[in-house]
Amino acid sequence: MAKKKFVVGCFDTEDTLFPAVKKVRTAGYKLHDIYTPFAVHGLDHAMGLRETSLHTAGFIYGITGTTTALSCISWIFTKDWPLNIGGKPHFALPAWIPITFELTVLFAAVGMVLTFCYLCQLAPFVKKHHFHLRATDDLFVMVIECTDKTNTDDLKVFLSNAGAIETDLQIAEPDWWVGRYDIDELPFENKTVVAA
Repeated sequence: MAKKKFVVGCFDTEDTLFPAVKKVRTAGYKLHDIYTPFAVHGLDHAMGLRETSLHTAGFIYGITGTTTALSCISWIFTKDWPLNIGGKPHFALPAWIPITFELTVLFAAVGMVLTFCYLCQLAPFVKKHHFHLRATDDLFVMVIECTDKTNTDDLKVFLSNAGAIETDLQIAEPDWWVGRYDIDELPFENKTVVAA
């Protein structure tokens, strides 16, 4: 994959992070991501991210589960293997409500978990570049993607004036890649550790 340049700015409090995000967006820089030690409400709106469509995916998965349950049960009990159970009708919808509900919940839950993992690029043996050792520990780390026209020195000074306590220029792959941390090069170290 192609490597890109990023300027990383670290902030110690969210009170300095929010105005810095506004200044960075106003200046026209491209925010790659912001890593925080805890959920910061309103940060996604400040970054200009669109609303998540995970709830729409959950609704689609739930409807799929409902349709699957009703289709299978009605086909089994009316066409494939109709049974006379105490003279009750073959199409007994009230008796099918529990299994329909359970399959709806199962499809929605499993589908949303898989969709969430896909959107967040979470999977076994998936690696991403770590921009700072203390990201998500006790610092708020803002990563700005540089273009050919970006003056990195000016951007570092801009972030420092916006309240960053530390700035850094890094060259990294922006996406995820397949690998293992216990065999490949560890983040923040220049040595390779081989598992025994």
